[in-house]
Amino acid sequence: MNVLLDNLGLYGSAFAGTVRLFLVAAVGSLVLGVLLAAMRVSPVPILRTFGAGYVQIVRNTPLTLVFFFFAFAYPRLEIADLSFFARACTALIVYTAAFVCEVVRSGINTVPVGQAEASRALGFTFGQTLGAVVLPQALRAVVPPLTNIEIALLKNTTIAAGFSVFEAGGIYQNLSERGYNVLTGLLWVAVGFLILVVPLNLLQRNLERRWSVAR
Repeated sequence: MNVLLDNLGLYGSAFAGTVRLFLVAAVGSLVLGVLLAAMRVSPVPILRTFGAGYVQIVRNTPLTLVFFFFAFAYPRLEIADLSFFARACTALIVYTAAFVCEVVRSGINTVPVGQAEASRALGFTFGQTLGAVVLPQALRAVVPPLTNIEIALLKNTTIAAGFSVFEAGGIYQNLSERGYNVLTGLLWVAVGFLILVVPLNLLQRNLERRWSVAR
């Protein structure tokens, strides 16, 4: 307990950074992932090709390599001067969106084709059909796998510690410098992540209960 109590401020600020990083990346990856899923089921061939290519490339690229690109290669492009926090968020969004896309696309495939055909018969455009008819049903069907992706995203935020972003993954460095037992400190980090994951699991169960799909 001494390791935790003596460094309570350190743990608090580090996990606050983790939560900020997670929230920004979670929202960004969900938005980008849904857009990519829409591209993958789009009737426009070039959009389908782009969506499929993005997913295949990013899913098979290690997350650390994505971080390396935004930490070291991106500044050389001289596009915009972003902070390390913004670059870490972008890396997590780019990587996680590929997995969100596939989950949402699988949910879209569970919606009966007849519903899309009926909406088109009523004069709905592809965007209206997707947004008003298909996606609301698809998102209800993919709550469990989508929650698992967000939990994985939460744990992936620890990689940002190696790229000058202070969050829970960087606590061990500070503890080592202060002469504390690093192993004990990391055990408290694990407890902290467990506390953060529990609300996500409760949210998943609540949404599943409210959005249960009759089969």
